[in-house]
Order: sequence, then structure tokens, then C-alpha cells
Amino acid sequence: MSELRYDGRVAIVTGAGHGLGRRHALELAARGAKVVVNDLGGDRTGAGASAGPAQEVVEEIKKNGGEAVANPDNVATEDGARAIVRTALEAFGKLDILINNAGILRDKSFKNMTPDLFDTVIAVHLRGSFLVSNAAWPHLRDNGYGRIVNTSSPAGIYGNFGQANYATAKMGLIGFTKTLAHEGAKYDIKANAIAPVAATRMTEDLLPADFLGKLGVEKVTPLVAYLVHESNEETGQVYTVGGGRIAKVFIGEGPGHGWQDDFTPEDVRDNWEAINAADPLAFYKNPGEQMASLTRQLSS
Repeated sequence: MSELRYDGRVAIVTGAGHGLGRRHALELAARGAKVVVNDLGGDRTGAGASAGPAQEVVEEIKKNGGEAVANPDNVATEDGARAIVRTALEAFGKLDILINNAGILRDKSFKNMTPDLFDTVIAVHLRGSFLVSNAAWPHLRDNGYGRIVNTSSPAGIYGNFGQANYATAKMGLIGFTKTLAHEGAKYDIKANAIAPVAATRMTEDLLPADFLGKLGVEKVTPLVAYLVHESNEETGQVYTVGGGRIAKVFIGEGPGHGWQDDFTPEDVRDNWEAINAADPLAFYKNPGEQMASLTRQLSS
């Protein structure tokens, strides 16, 4: 089997000064990609800024014989997002790969969640991924090629106590990813999402200490590297990854129960078991497929 290489490819990795993003950037660069290492340089809550973390990763890449440039701009601003993409174009002349990884944590139970805590997390994870992707999109379309990976989370898929802001942003990224996959199909732009579990500064006090040792960032990056390779044909998918395990996440719909005529709340109650049935599950690629299934049921 041949080695997966990225020679001639240009990648942007946001939030690449630490943790997962750093590992992604190092791996792609080691395999021939030219990398824009973006990181605002703040702490995990988003406070502060420093060009240091991104530059340190760039220096490590160069020491290992790779090519990279640092970018300290903020993904959560329009000007910052455009500057990140402009850095790739000015340094390397094009853009092929975008890994939206930047994120912060501002956890609070919902009774203590404020609009500011909610909006700030949405701004970085969800709006930031939108802004950088939006700035990159015309260039990917014009080149007829692109690979995008968005970083979701199990908290987004399943919800999590104290993370209404974070979970909302991460689930939003799944819908965002699936839409990019539809709109990018004719331009060979593949978009996928990962829901990683890894030992980073974001999770160091959220997971048991004896468990963190099994969740190295190096056990997430191989999936990301494959998804952004030109040989990958999957798009619009979500994968959980952590501790050496990768699994596809399916969003399915049960067979349900329907009525030809008007029905009442009592009818819903009396058929609740059938409504909640999970066998057989149907998996749809787009709303049109779901609507077609519904139409067939209503016509039967």
C-alpha cells in the first residue's frame, strides 16, 4: 500500500497551536503539505492572544524539513477569517485543505448560562468555522477541488451537562458539514466532521486522569489526515474517534406510525410504542429522500 502524501497541497489548520490542531498540522506537513498554522494564542476560554503558539508549531515543522507559516488571526471575525485564507494564498499561491479546529470552552450549567457565555462559544466554534470556510469557498470552487474537516464533538451529538453553548455549536457544525457536502459535490469539495475524544487542554479536567493517557491526540489525526486526502471520496459524514477507535455516526429514522385521516393526542398516546420503534431504521442522504419516503407512506 502506498503512503498517503500531500505534496503540492496547501492546508489551513485553525486552532493549531496546541492539542489536536497542532498534531494535524505536524502530520500533514510531514507528509508534504504546506501548512498555515492558525492560532489566536489565547487560553482555553478564549482570553488573551499571542503569536507564540502558532509560531512554535511552524518552527517545529521547519525543523523537520516541512513548509509552514504562522497566522494569529481570530476565526470569529470576518477580517480574521479572510486574513487566514489570504495568508495561504500569499504564502503558497492556493488552498486545498481546510481543517476547522479552533475552539474554546465556557462551561456553565444552564441555569447559570448567560447570553455572553453562549454567544462567545458559538462565535468561535460555529460562526468561526463558517467564516473561514466562507472565505475559502470561492478558491476551492475555482480550483475544482477541496477537502474540509469540521470538528464537532460527542457533546454536540448527544448533549452534555453544563455545555448548552458548546453542544449547540458542535451539533450545528454537523448540519453545516452536510450542507457543504451537498453544495461542494460538483466541485470535488468533500466535507466531513469528526467528533473526537482526546486528551487536550480542553479536556484535561473533564476526563478521568487515568483515562487521559489512552486518549492521545495522535489517535485522532490519522482519521483527519485520511479525510483530507485526495483519495477520500466520503462526504457529508460524521465520525467519532478516540483512543484508537473510529466509528461512523448514523442519523436514522424509525418506521414510525401514520394516519390517513385526522388524529388526536389520544391517538398519539395509544400508538406511542410504534412511533418510537427503532427497527427498521432508514438513513437518508438529504431532505428529498426523507420526503420521498414520507410521500410513499402517505400514498399507501
